[in-house]
Amino acid sequence: MSSEPRQPASVREVVEHGLCIGCGLCEALGPDRWKMTITEEGRLRPAPLGDEAPQADAAILAACPGVVAEATADGAEQDDVWGRYAHMGEAWAGDPEIRFRAATGGVLTALGMHLLKTGKARFILHCMADPEHPVRSKWVMSETPEDVARHAGSRYGPSDTLAGLEVALARGEPFAIIAKPCDAGAVRARAKVDPRLDELLVAVLVMVCGGASDLGKSWMLLDELGVDEDDVTLFRYRGFGNPGRARVETKDGRAFERTYDELWGDEAGWRIQTRCKLCPDAIGEAADIAAADIWPDAQPEGEDAGFNGIITRTAMGQRLMQAAVEAGDLILGKDHTPRDYDHFQPHQVNKKHAMAARLRGLTRAGWPVYAHDGLRLDTLDTGNEAEEQGAHDRARSGRFAERLPRP
Repeated sequence: MSSEPRQPASVREVVEHGLCIGCGLCEALGPDRWKMTITEEGRLRPAPLGDEAPQADAAILAACPGVVAEATADGAEQDDVWGRYAHMGEAWAGDPEIRFRAATGGVLTALGMHLLKTGKARFILHCMADPEHPVRSKWVMSETPEDVARHAGSRYGPSDTLAGLEVALARGEPFAIIAKPCDAGAVRARAKVDPRLDELLVAVLVMVCGGASDLGKSWMLLDELGVDEDDVTLFRYRGFGNPGRARVETKDGRAFERTYDELWGDEAGWRIQTRCKLCPDAIGEAADIAAADIWPDAQPEGEDAGFNGIITRTAMGQRLMQAAVEAGDLILGKDHTPRDYDHFQPHQVNKKHAMAARLRGLTRAGWPVYAHDGLRLDTLDTGNEAEEQGAHDRARSGRFAERLPRP
């Protein structure tokens, strides 16, 4: 098999080789060719609306997270694992209700609300629970602080926030995005050829991501509870406390809860998508600000008032954080160092060190991989032969393979 890495040459190749994360960029840039669709496995994937034409998808492929990933942060500090940053520390929403309701300490919600209250943004492009199918998520443009608060909350499942990117840009108004780290990378890559993004996008805010589950995890919980998805009126993964309980409500008035540990304690059942297992940047190196869980050894020790880690990646992100603090919308706690984050998020450290080997394994199996400029994967490479062989074997056995869905 090939020893030279190559990038995917078509949207189909991205999907079929497990490199798609379902960000929605295909639908945004090619709405006449692609429609985001939930697969049988519970993943969001682009379905072709007609004959495929890879040459027509060149703009999609130039920014697709399955084809390219790049660090764009310009913070003055530099760390091999955590990349460039201006500030690392502890933070939480200034509004106690937002701190309680939102995931962890509500930093991303507070920042989105601040941008709207101050008029720096006219709307926030992010995702929310789908009102018609609350287990699932949909992109939304929140225009008021109250909208942001109402739509807040972690969504441990597929989200195609960037399917709304062209709709957002067409408004010609300043806006911000709250999304996944891979979504941020796609937006930065797209900005290289679309000047509207530099003109209108005032902030890109992300969570430090442990991986996006497919809906299989949620469906497993519903099966355990004996609830049909069509009967669900609320599906909240966490929040209303830190980490808070997962809560399911039904049309006939039933309600069920699970603790964070009950739902996520068994990592083998997380149903993480393949692209996440191959992710070169789950820590937001293309964002202005990244918010993180900061539990010691990544394990909550019970409920608390809610604390986020906050990493400002750019000068713009640093200014936004300081403005939100001055307005009382955000409260800063103690400062952190990259080694503190090693302790809070050890899986991110392990992933950074393992990724070069995993990509070598895919390449050796003849699979395409993404470009990864500036993410230091070669610097962090530990030469782990087991990681390389594992990725190779999973590719060759078809465990990483997917099918392009039908619309």
